[in-house]
Amino acid sequence: MKLIADLNIAPRTVAFLRSRGHDVVRVDDVLAPTAVDQRIVDFARADGRTVLTHDLDFSAIVALSGESVPSIISLRLRSARVEIVNRRLEAVLSTVESEVLTGAIVTVEDDTVRCRLVPIT
Repeated sequence: MKLIADLNIAPRTVAFLRSRGHDVVRVDDVLAPTAVDQRIVDFARADGRTVLTHDLDFSAIVALSGESVPSIISLRLRSARVEIVNRRLEAVLSTVESEVLTGAIVTVEDDTVRCRLVPIT
């Protein structure tokens, strides 16, 4: 899966995902660390990447855009500890890959995963 990790995603999680074969860049690898959310969405769209974040703003930007890309994976976990995030992502990413490839907003919680296909009509 091609991902762009928001700055609120730990570098250790980025490294973990890379070790699992995912093509992951972190925002500060490709954009200014001060890049606004819309710029990150634009980059993800142009580069065919899914935004991985803890921030709900990305879901709103994509939902309101009327477009089917980029997909968003929004982490809504009780803990942002790297080990917990990594374990949850490892369990979830393969199960949502087809939705992400077609365009979706995916919300990952501790015990559930919700997928909403985009564009939202």
